[in-house]
Amino acid sequence: MIARFALLAALLAAFLRPAAAAEEQIVADLSQRQVPITADFDGSELILFGAVKRETPISITEPLSVIITVAGPSRPIVVRRKERVAGIWVNTDAVEVDLAPSFYAVATSRPFNQILSATEDLRYKISIPQAIRSVGAPMTIQDAPSFTEALIRIRANRGDYQFRPNTIAFFDQTLFKTSVTLPANLTEGTYKVTLYLTRNKQVVTSYTTNLAVQKVGMERWLYNLAHQQPLIYGILSIVIAIAAGWIASAVFRYFKG
Repeated sequence: MIARFALLAALLAAFLRPAAAAEEQIVADLSQRQVPITADFDGSELILFGAVKRETPISITEPLSVIITVAGPSRPIVVRRKERVAGIWVNTDAVEVDLAPSFYAVATSRPFNQILSATEDLRYKISIPQAIRSVGAPMTIQDAPSFTEALIRIRANRGDYQFRPNTIAFFDQTLFKTSVTLPANLTEGTYKVTLYLTRNKQVVTSYTTNLAVQKVGMERWLYNLAHQQPLIYGILSIVIAIAAGWIASAVFRYFKG
């Protein structure tokens, strides 16, 4: 009876004990929380830095690795294939990609395939192909994945998609730092920055924060006017075009005379 009571007490104590904190946690920040888009905006550099907060000693035999992703707003997009028909390039086939981030960057502290398994990549959607959602295609198209590959290739050439292995400086498995180049053609919206700690190709913990990208000043006013008051915006555009033409004509007549 006493032994049974002792066992029950032990189980009750284990149930009521507060859950243990994660052995490792990420403490991180960004060099800027907002990216203002102005008329002369030609890109920006985002610096990400942080540290690993731990409750246990650093493991020598099972080292940690860091992966950082920066994802812009996702939108559906139609990818078209062009072929030469009778000497003219025309659109032939098209596949609608359900969701594709307008910007996506992946940075790692070590080679990607050495720090993350394919299963974990599928689960967390970390790599660029996994970040793109394309589940349907017309039955007449046999090579639907090639359209997604083409989208990745085009946006990578423009700098919208970036795969940057071995670019995170990771000091003593504690401090880390990297930078991501934001192109000039950023889409306005909320960008999600996610940091992952991995060990043995498995995600140990993650941390997510947001980055705001938005137009400011005159650009914001014109954007709001065009979308909220399109009639006034159209009339204003016509008035400005007429005024610019009249001024140019007056200046030409003045110098000619």
